[in-house]
Amino acid sequence: MANVGIIGAGSWGTALGILLCNNGHGVTVWSAIESEIDMLNEKREHVDKLPGVKLPDTMVFTKDVKEATDNKDIIVLAVPSVFTRSTAHSLKDIIKKDQIIVNVAKGIEETTLMTLSQIIEEEIPQANVAVLSGPSHAEEVGRGLPTTILVGAKDKETAYFIQKVFSSEVFRVYVSSDILGIEIGAALKNVVALAAGMADGLGYGDNTKAALITRGIAEIKRLGVLMGGRPETFSGLSGIGDLIVTCASQHSRNRKAGMLMGQGKTMKEATEEVKMVVEGIYSAKAAIALAKKYNVEMPIVEQVNEILFSDKPCKQAVKDLMLRDAKPENDDAQWSK
Repeated sequence: MANVGIIGAGSWGTALGILLCNNGHGVTVWSAIESEIDMLNEKREHVDKLPGVKLPDTMVFTKDVKEATDNKDIIVLAVPSVFTRSTAHSLKDIIKKDQIIVNVAKGIEETTLMTLSQIIEEEIPQANVAVLSGPSHAEEVGRGLPTTILVGAKDKETAYFIQKVFSSEVFRVYVSSDILGIEIGAALKNVVALAAGMADGLGYGDNTKAALITRGIAEIKRLGVLMGGRPETFSGLSGIGDLIVTCASQHSRNRKAGMLMGQGKTMKEATEEVKMVVEGIYSAKAAIALAKKYNVEMPIVEQVNEILFSDKPCKQAVKDLMLRDAKPENDDAQWSK
């Protein structure tokens, strides 16, 4: 049995806690929101984020962050990406050397263009930082529906240890050493999912959705490979897999926010209605900044930014995407004549 601390009691942190308890591990969950801990202890259910999902009796919820971090084999960092740096900074003096920290949030910091694992390593240099990512909505993991996911770590021993702790008959875990590629795919798919939602809001069909997913992963891969990620990562679970589920699922907050904007709501109105952090909005500016830094063409990301921050109508953005200069699908097209 492993002892696991979870920092963050939102839908994802709670769902992973349920999974780990069902795997027979000791789980202690901490939240910066004291009322959330009170609710979880009293109701034994996350009534806001995972309604109807009963929490295991063995799952411990605490207001003491040291209780959730002391003597733990793994610490899961499950706070929204915008709070990753501040949370990591608050933990830096209580984390022991070589402590395994598994980040499960997805995003890129707008001001520094750093991935979340890079932020954690900067704030907690003594930690052994890994990532967990892939097509995995908390609403389904919390209910025990079959899910497959990817662990990225710097060393093989850490990767296989995390794999063993998380794996179950309903949660299949693969391993990879390409942390950067995993995180780039995880963050930028949220931006493309906003576009997919906008298309749904405009009333467009399956053809449009398929085009956005296919060309979206092409954009993500172009940037990710130049940044140092491996090409095959973007064809896997944390690349095309995560992109498909986020663009298509009813659980996707990014798709829902995009759909509301496609129906005519402002970004502010859409995020208020979703009532959860829409990670793609925070990653969109970082994505376009990275595109400029690496001189990569990312037309979908560019149009999403114009909609979000320059009040461009969604319908005009789609028209501009469709009317771009015609070109081959792949740059290395070879002709017999």
